[in-house]
Amino acid sequence: MSEIARLRFDELPVSEDIKKAVLDMGFETASPIQSEAIPYLLEGRDVIGQAQTGTGKTAAFGIPMIDKIIPFEKYVQGLVLCPTRELAVQVTEEIKKLSKYKKGVWVTTVFGGDSIDRQIKSLKAGANIVVGTPGRVIDLIERRALKLENVKMAVLDEADEMLDMGFRDDIESILQETNEDRQTVFFSATMSKPIMALTARYQNDPKLVKVVKNEITNANIEQLYFDVKGKAKMEVMTRLMDFYGVKLALIFCNQKKRVDEVVEELILRGYAAEGLHGDLRQAQRTNVMAKFRSGAVTILVATDVAARGIDVNDIDAVFNYDIPLDEEYYVHRIGRTGRAGKSGKAYTFVVGAERNRLRDIMNYTKVKIDKGVIPSFSDVVGVKKGMFIERVQNAIQEDDLALFGDVYGSLTHAGFSNEQIVAALVKMTMGVAKNEFADENLEGDSDRGRRNDSRSNDRFGSRDGGRGSNGDRFGSRDGRDSGGRFGSRDGGRDSGGGRFDRSDSRSAVGGRSNDRQRSFEDRGPRTDKAGKPYRQDANMVRMFVNIGFDEKISPANIVGAFAGESGIPGNTLGQINIFDKYTFVDVPTEYATTVLNRMEGASIKGKRVNVEIAKPA
Repeated sequence: MSEIARLRFDELPVSEDIKKAVLDMGFETASPIQSEAIPYLLEGRDVIGQAQTGTGKTAAFGIPMIDKIIPFEKYVQGLVLCPTRELAVQVTEEIKKLSKYKKGVWVTTVFGGDSIDRQIKSLKAGANIVVGTPGRVIDLIERRALKLENVKMAVLDEADEMLDMGFRDDIESILQETNEDRQTVFFSATMSKPIMALTARYQNDPKLVKVVKNEITNANIEQLYFDVKGKAKMEVMTRLMDFYGVKLALIFCNQKKRVDEVVEELILRGYAAEGLHGDLRQAQRTNVMAKFRSGAVTILVATDVAARGIDVNDIDAVFNYDIPLDEEYYVHRIGRTGRAGKSGKAYTFVVGAERNRLRDIMNYTKVKIDKGVIPSFSDVVGVKKGMFIERVQNAIQEDDLALFGDVYGSLTHAGFSNEQIVAALVKMTMGVAKNEFADENLEGDSDRGRRNDSRSNDRFGSRDGGRGSNGDRFGSRDGRDSGGRFGSRDGGRDSGGGRFDRSDSRSAVGGRSNDRQRSFEDRGPRTDKAGKPYRQDANMVRMFVNIGFDEKISPANIVGAFAGESGIPGNTLGQINIFDKYTFVDVPTEYATTVLNRMEGASIKGKRVNVEIAKPA
């Protein structure tokens, strides 16, 4: 099947209210099933959609349904039937997000196990869209609390599963309660004979749209997993980037807090990274994506929800820094690389019992994910040496070195040998420094314990039982987090990092103290990659920035702004002391003028800032 042309949401013939809601959710380009189904549904056609769960089906029928609703009319105009209460709740929340700006549209959920009196009250209040399980919908019809004669669109979501659960009679009874002029939509992972029998009876010349799994999984993607110690994820990831020469990378984390932590650490290691998660305003998101597409930012760290709608063809590698919480998310994640006929890499980090979740992913995708070999510190240094030699050769061949010839004479006159000069230049250019992981085995303990287990050669890895560290991970088949069918809801823990010592901040402002400042005092001094405290000597200049905690500023924001605007390595900055209304930053003397010039008129988190040399306390 040829590749489906992807629609842009802002080009759809739907209301501006819906377009605005979709933009708020971070989506720009429709998924394949959305691109195929939405135009037919907007025309009023009946549709049979064959697609796997997690392909964006809710928006595929939700957008046309919302667009057809007559607002402020207190009767049911849209009906969605789901096999489980969990799925019904997810669909409801997604439709509410899509109808966020369309005034006068009310959505309610009905299912067994919840108060039927509350549901009746909600229906009487004037619900326009009802999402529910067949059994409870039948109960409400029999109580005359739910009337369906004015339904414009009826949707059966995961119809094959509803039939497998024995809901066929209920489904037929419900559809018979609706008017014959309704638009009828079936979504199903399979097109079995019972499904086709229902479509023949209750649909009028339906249009079949198909997006099957093998169109989502890309054969051009090399998939590897790495069994690592939890504390070594960052070290392993940066080694892989350096060893394989990754130019453009997308890193997935399960929580917003983790996104901020990973971005901060990458910046400190000298990488051009930005984060993308649900706390960003649309303007911030647009700015981050513009930098990523232009190459100004080469690493994007994101949550699953925030990454939806990203359409960049040149991503070299996807890193599952956190193993995804659902097998479907894995498919969505790795599909970001290996596009447009190019090859790509997908690397997944597994810690301890997460091997069980990896096994679930392999069973779901029917693809064996091989165990990767972690490059050693010397491997990475060797690669960087080779790159350095190539760069030097190219520079020499350009034959425009006369302007710089006196530098060598100055260095030899200062008493340095040729070997010292070359070694220093290599070190400065390569940016490689030994840290606590350099000579350590970074493989996870759980994997080493299985090395001699013959079962490790099984097609899908270890056969150890269970469903991973979370027990019955999702409660039921559709019990994923209720953040919507596009992905999981981001975690809401505070960002912070804790890598920055602020214990000297009171002396910096004449003895002033505050609670937020004190809360960081016991975390020790901020250290460089070698584990040594950052400099606080005559070679550092303390700078004042007129922004602080009141604007929700974190150390990562400061490092990112200084490095991004000034072009200086983030790991050269010294102490960062954040107060309510201002911040002190120690900058190497050699970069002071550059920082002052380039930070003029710059913004941090959308606020224009002033940066100047701090006055002595």
